[in-house]
Amino acid sequence: MPLTLAAPGPTIRFENLTLGYEYHPAVHHLDAEISAGSLVAVVGPNGAGKSTLLKGLAGELRPLEGHIRIESPLGVCPPGHDCAALAYMPQRNELDIAFPITVFDMVAMGLWHEIGAFRGLGYAGQGRVCDALNTVGLAGFESRPIGTLSGGQLQRARFARLILQDAPTILLDEPFAAIDERTVDDLAHLILRWHTEGRTVLTVVHDFGQVHRYFPSCLLLARELIAFGPTAEVMTEPLLAHARKLSEAFDEHAMRCPLPGLA
Repeated sequence: MPLTLAAPGPTIRFENLTLGYEYHPAVHHLDAEISAGSLVAVVGPNGAGKSTLLKGLAGELRPLEGHIRIESPLGVCPPGHDCAALAYMPQRNELDIAFPITVFDMVAMGLWHEIGAFRGLGYAGQGRVCDALNTVGLAGFESRPIGTLSGGQLQRARFARLILQDAPTILLDEPFAAIDERTVDDLAHLILRWHTEGRTVLTVVHDFGQVHRYFPSCLLLARELIAFGPTAEVMTEPLLAHARKLSEAFDEHAMRCPLPGLA
């Protein structure tokens, strides 16, 4: 079961942040502050840099310029370090469902940070895995290979693994994509529960109805920051139209950013 945090999740600061691939920028000069315990939908047109932003936060991409600062009770910590303590769920297509692993074993990987490679789960750990599966509605699925699950069932299993990670910061990349409405509603309410526990949650969402329904704050990207604030103030037609216009005008052959440290 999720736990109530002793202190809120961390504050996240983006300072003149530029992220990209092979020095082609995908997110430009982003300045924003995500307050501790916020629940934020990250939205924007296709190719707006939403997934790139989460990869940067997770420590999978180093900034081309600027900084990401995660300010936790343990102090300021860069992404990818233990004190940043975050759980990251990438898009579902990045998971190899052909890998021969059961639902139980996949979910149990959420305890990796506690037990490592050599310690066994023990009865307590096994009970926690079963509790997490029960929380997401997958009791009885423990021995099923993950390749036999439907899209919605697989997302439920992935959320069960997140429960066991028990992180103060949670990053979700398109968690509602191509799943049934009942599963969307169940998982969204789990996200809302994490929010009430004080966790800092950033979620990439494409469905604007889901954004309005579940997310109090919204960060609108189009490779640069368009707006950030209360959802009702950000998800306006003028701002969305501006984001689409910027995205359509983006030049894939624009000059690369200079190498860090070189002028």
